[in-house]
Amino acid sequence: MNKLSVDVAVIGSGTAGLSAYRAAKAQGASTVMIESGPYGTTCARVGCMPSKLLIAASEAAHMMQAASGFGVHADQSRIDGRAVMERVRRERDRFVGFVLDSVEHMPAADKLRGHARFTGPNTLVVDDHTEVACRRVVIATGSTPVRLPQLEGVGPGIITSDDVFYWNDLPASVAVIGSGVIGLELGQALARLGVRVAVFARGERVAQLTDPVVVQAAGRALREEIDLRFQTEVVGAVQDGAEVALTVRHASGTQTTERFQYVLMASGRTPNVHGIGLEHTGLARGADGIPVFDPLTMQCGASPVFIAGDANNERPVLPEAADHGKIAGDNAGRYPDVRPGLRRTPLVIAFTEPNIATLGASWRTLSAPGKPKFAVGQVSFENQGRSRVMLQNRGLLRVYGEYGTGRFLGAEMAAPRGEHLAHLLAWACQSRMTVGQMLEMPFYHPVIEEGVRTALRDLATNIERGASETDAADSEPGT
Repeated sequence: MNKLSVDVAVIGSGTAGLSAYRAAKAQGASTVMIESGPYGTTCARVGCMPSKLLIAASEAAHMMQAASGFGVHADQSRIDGRAVMERVRRERDRFVGFVLDSVEHMPAADKLRGHARFTGPNTLVVDDHTEVACRRVVIATGSTPVRLPQLEGVGPGIITSDDVFYWNDLPASVAVIGSGVIGLELGQALARLGVRVAVFARGERVAQLTDPVVVQAAGRALREEIDLRFQTEVVGAVQDGAEVALTVRHASGTQTTERFQYVLMASGRTPNVHGIGLEHTGLARGADGIPVFDPLTMQCGASPVFIAGDANNERPVLPEAADHGKIAGDNAGRYPDVRPGLRRTPLVIAFTEPNIATLGASWRTLSAPGKPKFAVGQVSFENQGRSRVMLQNRGLLRVYGEYGTGRFLGAEMAAPRGEHLAHLLAWACQSRMTVGQMLEMPFYHPVIEEGVRTALRDLATNIERGASETDAADSEPGT
C-alpha cells in the first residue's frame, strides 16, 4: 500500500472541498484533495445550474402562454422537448467544464482518487491503495438525494433530481414527491413545459418558508399553475411497463392510485457522512451522525477535523458551501490557530414564480420559545403597481424588526422578482440597518422595490406602536 503524509487532507472535491483546498494551500499547508466520484460539483452537474437552465426554458414557454393577457397572441407556439433537454445538457456540460479545467490545473500530487475512510483521528485509507497520514482533515463529502424506502426497487420510473438532467426528452407525466425547493422548482418548470405534474407533500411545507402567512400566500400562487397536494403520504408504487402506478394516502385516510411516467423523489438531500469511518475519530456526533461542530470555525470539537458544505447540513446551499470551505481550509491550514470566519446573513432563494426567498432571521427562529417579541410589516403584491403592469401580481412579503432599536431582522417572501428584493434586504440585514435607515434609501417609480418600501413603512408603524404600548405599560401613574 502506498503511504502519503500531508498537513491537510480534504475529503471531497465539490464546492466546499475546492474552497477548502485553495484556502489550506494559501496558508502554506501541504494539501491533498481526495475524491471517489466525478469531478464537477453538485451545483454544476445536477443542481443550481442545470435546474436554472430548465427553469429558463419554462419561463420562455410561460411568457408565450401568458402573452394573450397583454393582447399579444402567439398562435403557433410549440415546445420541442428534445431541444429543451439538449440545451440543458449542453450548457450544463459547459459549466461542468469550467470546474474540470480548474481541477486539471491542480498539481497531480495534490489529487488522490478513491473512497476515503478514517482509520484513526489522523489517518485515512483511500480504497485499498493509499494510506494517508494527515495532521488535519476537512470533511467536505457533500450530500445525496433522499430515497424513500417505500419506493426502493420499484423500477426505472423512480428517479431523483440527479437523473432529470440526463433526460433526452421531456416526459409525458411526473409525480414529484416533496414540496421543498427542489420539488417546487422542478415541478413548476416541467408543468410550464407541458408535462403533466402533480406535487405530493406529507405536510404543508412550501420551499424553505416558515412564516405561516407567507406559506399560505405562496401556496395560493403556486396552485394557480401546479397540482399541489398537501397532506398526502406515499404508500408505495409498482412499475407497470413504461409507467409507475403510485399509491398515496390522503389526510382523510383514503388511498388513491395514479399513473405517471416518472416518480421524482425530491424530499431533500442527506449528508454523506456515513461509511467514512467516523467511528474511528473519537468525534462527538449528533443523532443524525454528523460530527458536532462550531459554525463559526467549522471545527469539530477541539480536534484537528473540520467539516464544511452539505456534509454538515447547516445551510446546504452553494454560497454557504463556499464560505464553509474557506473557513475550514483556512483553519486547517493554520491549526492550532483556529479563528472565526466570515458568516454572512442567511439567504435562500427558490426560483419558482413567484420567487420564494428567506433572509436574516426566520419567522420560526424569531418565534421560538423564550425569544423577545418582534414587529412585523407586510405588503401584498396583488395590487402593487409594477407587479400588475407585468401581470405578475401574486405573492406576499413579510419583514421583521426589533422593538426598541428598530433594527431590521429578516424577511420571508413569495414575490415577483424576489431574488433581487432578497439581496437588497439581506445586505441591509448584514449591515445591521434600522428600518428608519432603510426608508431613507432611494426608491424609484414604478419598480417592484416600492413594495419593499410599503412593507417597511408598515413595519416602522408597528415598531413605533409596540414601543409606545411598552412605554405606557411601564410608566408610573402621573409621570
